[in-house]
Amino acid sequence: MANDYVYNRVLLKLSGEALAGDLGYGIDPKVVDDLAEQIGEIVRDGVQIAIVVGGGNIFRGVAGSTEGMDRAQADYIGMLATVMNALALQDSFERHGIYSRVQSAINMQEVSEPYIRRRAIRHLEKGRVVILAAGTGNPYFTTDTTAALRACELDVDWLMKATKVDGIYDADPVKNPDAKRFDRLSYLDAINDENIEVMDGTALTLCMDNEVPMIVFDLTKPNNISRALKGEPVGTTVE
Repeated sequence: MANDYVYNRVLLKLSGEALAGDLGYGIDPKVVDDLAEQIGEIVRDGVQIAIVVGGGNIFRGVAGSTEGMDRAQADYIGMLATVMNALALQDSFERHGIYSRVQSAINMQEVSEPYIRRRAIRHLEKGRVVILAAGTGNPYFTTDTTAALRACELDVDWLMKATKVDGIYDADPVKNPDAKRFDRLSYLDAINDENIEVMDGTALTLCMDNEVPMIVFDLTKPNNISRALKGEPVGTTVE
């Protein structure tokens, strides 16, 4: 593959908060534009990329439920937030000359395609970025679990979880300067260690059972997506 990429098809999990950038809320056009530029170069080199995007920059279902909202209703609102983020990403991709498709787990035919596994794979094979919105379409499931599920369904080589830290630590590195970073970690260790908060247990178990390897890396450092795809040590791998 061109430019020494070691993976052919990957799924990138983006948090909604990542799209907010320094604004802290909503969508920062500069962040989205930079993402489109980075991913566009990779796609042009032949890597197939699907993206699962969260909605925490607009609304978090769990947070809504703690304030007294019905949990299922709050989760549906959160799913709609992910669709907004997906459409913003699609707009930026296409302004950079990259073809993309938004596929939503909740039917919204005016703004997106329905999620259909075979159609998503076909889009990837044609060099289109597939942006997967609205989670699984069901309440009580996180977008981390969505990412794990779609990674299994789309038979990706790697699940890439983009965060604001450079990997997985044995404690919160912001609160504990002595926290130790792992270079590699087994899924079983990630599931059993209560101090590791990389993904929810459902997502981790799904990846482990279906042998989908994962990397957790820092999205805020320039070109880290490309560096990770070339096998450079930019985060923590989980297998």
